[in-house]
Amino acid sequence: MNCITCGVKTFASTTTDVTDLGMCLIIIRSVPCHKCSECNEIIYTADVVKSLEKMIETAKHAMTGIAIIDFKDEAA
Repeated sequence: MNCITCGVKTFASTTTDVTDLGMCLIIIRSVPCHKCSECNEIIYTADVVKSLEKMIETAKHAMTGIAIIDFKDEAA
């Protein structure tokens, strides 16, 4: 996969996704992604985005503060 920002080839990795919903902060660790070695752009596949959206929606209804979720545990 090539970087959508600079065109350099990306490599498979993991990252931490932080979503600030105003009323709560959701931190999801170990999220699979593709990273650009040139500009540090993070790219998620469609499957990962779908999983992240589901985790965020679930956490949004359960939390009023900070939620820290491990992607590997929740995506399984």
